[in-house]
Amino acid sequence: MRTTAVMRAGARAAAAACLGMALLASMPAHALFGDDEARRAILELRQRHDALQAAQQKAGEELRRVNDENTQMRRSLLDLQTQIDALRADLAKSRGQEEQLARDVAEMQRRQKDIAQGVDERLRKFEPTKVTVDGREFLADPAETRDYEAALAVFRKGDFAPAGIAFTEFMKRYPQSGYRALALFWLGNAQYATRDYQAAIGNFKNMLTVDANHPRAPEAALSIANCQLELKEVRGARKTLEDLIKVYPQSEAAAAAKDRLAKMR
Repeated sequence: MRTTAVMRAGARAAAAACLGMALLASMPAHALFGDDEARRAILELRQRHDALQAAQQKAGEELRRVNDENTQMRRSLLDLQTQIDALRADLAKSRGQEEQLARDVAEMQRRQKDIAQGVDERLRKFEPTKVTVDGREFLADPAETRDYEAALAVFRKGDFAPAGIAFTEFMKRYPQSGYRALALFWLGNAQYATRDYQAAIGNFKNMLTVDANHPRAPEAALSIANCQLELKEVRGARKTLEDLIKVYPQSEAAAAAKDRLAKMR
């Protein structure tokens, strides 16, 4: 109950205070202050109020200006970020194009290398190469060597007539060939085997004219004598054998020539 009484007393005091303030506010200013003081107080209050309003207006304007500047700055930053993103995209695209270009160049260089190697290999098939046959070294085209070996293979098979044709065609096709002396030698042997002795003698003699120092020259001279004996040209055969012994005294053909001369006496 005491607490209630205290509360009631407080409420009455608050009500009395509010009533006093209301009465004070309703009283004219000159009731509390003099006329001059009241005017000065009012003017001062008005000036403060006007100053406050001006400050508030200025602050509002400043705030709007700052907001505008912030908005513009945000837009500028957004535009700048957009440009940066675009530049990054262009850079990535350029790098991709450069990498693709590098791959294309590498592929092109590889293809050029392959083509060059292919061309070199094709040219190599047609370029003369150094060959050595029966101790003789010379240059020959790959096709030339192939055709010579093909004709010789026919001869070694015992197909003497076709071999003779093959060697004849070879010499027509390659008149300046390093194989010419050998081609004449094997052609003469093919003709000897087919009993065409006169033609054989002619080709053996041609072989000696082309290369009298060829390792097979003594055999060619001995073969001429053999053809002459087959043709019953004994005197000519004797002369051929004697010349063979004089020109190629250290050859196996010279030893064979001596044996035949001994049998002819």
